[in-house]
Amino acid sequence: MSGLGFFLIGATHHTAPLAVRERLALDPAGEAALGAELAGLGDLREFAVLSTCNRVEFYCVAAEAGAAARVQEAFCARQRFAPADFEKFRLSLAGRDAVLHLLEVSAGLDSQMLGETEIFGQVKAAYAAAQARGAAGPLLNRIFQKAFQAAKHVRSHTAINAGQVSVANVAVDLALNIFGDLAHVRILVLGAGDIGEKTARAFQSRGAGALTVANRSAERALDLAGQLGAAALPFEQREARLADFDVVVCSTAAPQAVLSFAAAEAAMKRRPTRPLFFIDLALPRDVEAAVADLDNVFRYDLDDLARIAEQNRTARAAEIARCRALLVERADALWRRVEPLLAGAVPEAARLRESRHPA
Repeated sequence: MSGLGFFLIGATHHTAPLAVRERLALDPAGEAALGAELAGLGDLREFAVLSTCNRVEFYCVAAEAGAAARVQEAFCARQRFAPADFEKFRLSLAGRDAVLHLLEVSAGLDSQMLGETEIFGQVKAAYAAAQARGAAGPLLNRIFQKAFQAAKHVRSHTAINAGQVSVANVAVDLALNIFGDLAHVRILVLGAGDIGEKTARAFQSRGAGALTVANRSAERALDLAGQLGAAALPFEQREARLADFDVVVCSTAAPQAVLSFAAAEAAMKRRPTRPLFFIDLALPRDVEAAVADLDNVFRYDLDDLARIAEQNRTARAAEIARCRALLVERADALWRRVEPLLAGAVPEAARLRESRHPA
């Protein structure tokens, strides 16, 4: 090919169910290792990796048409995922369509929770990581910066953020439906990261008073508990103390489930008449699936919450169309500026690569 090409490959919640996304999700160590491997691909000039609960996507600038296949091969090998199976769920876009997709993702228009704000920070973090590893050059810099501008414009000039657009808010509404009042509901937050903290604060904003935090890092659990005015529980006591809680919010980064069917079954024998509600916001999931088969136990994961939030989408159909029109206009304008740069940037990109990987 002459010049460079901008493309995207990945898999998202639109085509890949949660069980598949669990297998494709990159933890920080895996992402760093893959980033180092991709940096060694001779025809890949720039790249950024976006890995969230709903998607894993690679935004790339390359000098050869076969670069996308090599990115896919490296990713699938690291995740031990057959390339032929990955292609069943793969999202593959190029040029202007890839630009538009990035704009829609940044604005929350492509999210399970339409209009959710967390994705904007996640895209910014992915771009910052690309910069830190020296993988974001002049073309990705321009595309991502314009994507951030477009996302801010849409959020400030439309009502796309209106309604319950976060998993935290949807989870709290479900708890209210089950318990009616949160004043005396006992809540355990497993995982003291950003999602756990936001969900805990959402519960507090709706009247919950009895919160307990557990985290694999005891120091982090104590810190968040102090900020929330909550209690702290040693992480290793989570299953033994399960019967003491009514709602369990799970958002750890553990590689496998941290709450078992056996523990939930034992807890329900001690509290058979009071519901136990699991909100599993983790990827991979924290709660064994069989837990949902127990009487008086409710278990919702990310896909379950997204289906509930979909009801809000219908009510905002006109706003979605307005947002998309704004983003299409900006994507077209950005692509008109970027495409000529791609066509004539081979020497510049080669110098960039040589500066990152000196002989």
